[in-house]
Amino acid sequence: MKKNIVTHPGIIKKIESNKIEVSIIVTSGCASCEIKGACTISDIEEKSLWVSHDNTAQYKVGQAITIEMKQSLGTWAVLLGYVFPFLVLTTGLIIFINIGLDQGLAGILSLSLLLPYYFTIYLLRHYLGSRFNYTIRP
Repeated sequence: MKKNIVTHPGIIKKIESNKIEVSIIVTSGCASCEIKGACTISDIEEKSLWVSHDNTAQYKVGQAITIEMKQSLGTWAVLLGYVFPFLVLTTGLIIFINIGLDQGLAGILSLSLLLPYYFTIYLLRHYLGSRFNYTIRP
């Protein structure tokens, strides 16, 4: 296994021109626990994603494959989805409270700062989609 590569087993659901739809099973850490039946925390979820591929002729629907992604891309996804919005929210709240606004108003205004952040992410969706790419192998 290559270092700094995250892999998931998957099954091909659909093939269109140069895109392949792959279904992967995502499990929480405790889903593989021996006593998961006694606990309601375990979580198994099926996710579907599209992978661009130049040679789709070598694949067929129902085939088991492996999805690969650079680990650094997962880190960037966490930063963009959780850390940066948290920093925007917290910084805005601290600034609004320090300039003397009521805490309720400061909270609402700091939440409203997330609107331009997520709008910017939305505008950059095609660029980010090209950067966050997966590769597949049989």
